[in-house]
Amino acid sequence: MMKYLKNVKILNENSELIESSVTIEDGKIVAIGAELPEGAEVIDGKGNLLAPGFVDLHVHLREPGFEHKETIATGSGSAAKGGFTTICAMPNTKPVPDSAENMKLIKGLIKESAIVRVLPYGSLTVAEAGEERTNIQELKELGAVAFSDDGVGIQLASTMYEQMKDAAKIDAVVVAHCEDNSLIYDGVMHEGKRNKELGLPGIPSICESVQIARDVLLAEAAGARYHVCHVSTKESVRAVRDAKAAGIRVTAEVCPHHLLLEEMDIPSDDANWKMNPPLRASDDKDSLHQALLDGTIDCIATDHAPHTVEEKCCGMVGAPFGIVGFETAFPLLYTQFVETGKWTLKQLVDWMSVKPAKIFDLPYGTIEVGASADLVLIDLNKEQTVNAEEFVSKGRNTPFNGWTAKGWPVMTIFEGNIVYEEAQ
Repeated sequence: MMKYLKNVKILNENSELIESSVTIEDGKIVAIGAELPEGAEVIDGKGNLLAPGFVDLHVHLREPGFEHKETIATGSGSAAKGGFTTICAMPNTKPVPDSAENMKLIKGLIKESAIVRVLPYGSLTVAEAGEERTNIQELKELGAVAFSDDGVGIQLASTMYEQMKDAAKIDAVVVAHCEDNSLIYDGVMHEGKRNKELGLPGIPSICESVQIARDVLLAEAAGARYHVCHVSTKESVRAVRDAKAAGIRVTAEVCPHHLLLEEMDIPSDDANWKMNPPLRASDDKDSLHQALLDGTIDCIATDHAPHTVEEKCCGMVGAPFGIVGFETAFPLLYTQFVETGKWTLKQLVDWMSVKPAKIFDLPYGTIEVGASADLVLIDLNKEQTVNAEEFVSKGRNTPFNGWTAKGWPVMTIFEGNIVYEEAQ
């Protein structure tokens, strides 16, 4: 049935909010600003912002293998509540999508359970063990959106180089969690001031930046497209900026928590503040802001990483890394940066939709005639407090519990169907 979304505001190129309407048929946008078609179902947008559904290049859905943390159903439901309509699921599952058989299994689970578009990664190495290389051409043909061993940095330069050469032949994107294992030193938070105050082992910044520096040179030699996950340090920013200036095909993402928080914000030995990469120093955070504004960093990704309450209750040393991110990303960033005049609303929307889609050549993240009707309706005036107990995600692991923010998604539409609507 045709749907007519009336009384909405759409951003134009000048970041101005224009009153408009959108007509949807067969999952596509068929008209913008048109009159009400006869027989269409009318949805009243109530004067709220209508943005393209957000695109997240970096998420963890945990299924198969770790359904006690999250499932494809709960993870995609959490994404929908946060306004995300396309999410790229990292391969650190059990089994890993490292073969045709395993990729088909995971694609089948997605088809059964996902309520938004879930695009799976293929792994770069078998079982993400960093040694035996996968057949990335075969995995791409089966639907792998890109290739990564996310969660672990590939330690052998030769392995990364050979996979980059294979990826370049089929124009696939190699995506990297950058971490030199010899420089982690069993750390659980940033090696700086706060870890010493808390008596906790630190992870030095160089652990991340040296592997980015290595990889951009490998990407140049291989002629590969290379995307850096969750950049967190000023040295990493410098490596990416220099690589772009040299014409290397590199893109990069930053997470909301690295833009919003730094090491001195960590209140205690609380594992809800433990993520990888860790919260860095204030000058690192400032560098990330500048890099986003000047285009060195291309987009925002959540690195949504759910864990159980039991896993996160025992202090940083014993707990896994990671926090959830879908349901708080937009309102927190909108409140802290758009409301304060540091960013425009259009910049934020672009970093969460248009730009990530372009990195992976995805035909999503836009509001235009002919595009998939993937949309999020956001009440920019709605103010509420983050309550982790109300998350759709199984994960409650967030440092933002109790924060107050404005700009909450109230409806998410995927391929023309409402997949999330705020309870009235």
